[in-house]
Amino acid sequence: MPEKEKITDRDNALFEAGIKLGALYHQFIGTPVSAETAEALETAIEQSVSLQPWVSLVKAKIDREKVRERANEFNYCELRGEMLDVTVVVR
Repeated sequence: MPEKEKITDRDNALFEAGIKLGALYHQFIGTPVSAETAEALETAIEQSVSLQPWVSLVKAKIDREKVRERANEFNYCELRGEMLDVTVVVR
C-alpha cells in the first residue's frame, strides 16, 4: 500500500480558493444588476467573500458593457459568470 502523501500549503491554498470562488458563483449569479448598481454589487461580493477564512484579498469587477448589452426594458439584467472578473488571494 502506498504511503500517504502529505497535504501541502499549495494544496490547501488551491482548495480554499476553489471553495471561495464556488461560493461566490452560487451566491451571486442571477442577482439583478444594472450599470448603475454594478459598483455596489462589486463591493458586496468583495466584502462577503473577504469574511471567509484564509482570504487576504478579494477584487471583483463586473463588465458594465456586458451588463448594458443584456439589459432588459427596465435597464437591468441578471448577473452572469462571463460578466465577472474576480481575484481571490488566500493565505
